[in-house]
Amino acid sequence: MRALRITFLATLAADQISKAVVVHGLGLKTLGQIEILPRLVEFRMAWNRGVNFGLGASGSELVRWGLVGLALVISLWVYWWVRREKMGRWSQVFAGLLIGGALGNVIDRLVYGAVADFLNLSCCGIDNPWSFNIADVGVFAGAIGLALFAGPGGRHNTP
Repeated sequence: MRALRITFLATLAADQISKAVVVHGLGLKTLGQIEILPRLVEFRMAWNRGVNFGLGASGSELVRWGLVGLALVISLWVYWWVRREKMGRWSQVFAGLLIGGALGNVIDRLVYGAVADFLNLSCCGIDNPWSFNIADVGVFAGAIGLALFAGPGGRHNTP
């Protein structure tokens, strides 16, 4: 479970440090947008009160606390599952990504009332209207990794 703990802590730290630096340190909270590589990468402030892409973002406290509760339950379940099944290193890494990302967004909901999203990638003349954060990347990569590598043979998937 060492790989899970290390990955969880690294993901959570990277998420929270990046938000502190970009949102507060660079003043994105006030500026709203900072171009990094024009037409490719920019920091674009978005307060997500819902789930992915703002779905379910009614702004209600019930939604906020429901999403906090759901993230905590899923995180605890994934930890329990990986531990119970004695899964290998890669499954632990993917679980750590998922849990670290989920808890990074929980912290945002507790502190700000919404998730601080700021990474925006566009390409090839297509303007992407959505922003995301490192926690979102962790949740996505962790969920995909667990789905692909933690099946019945998941406990034997050490590299």
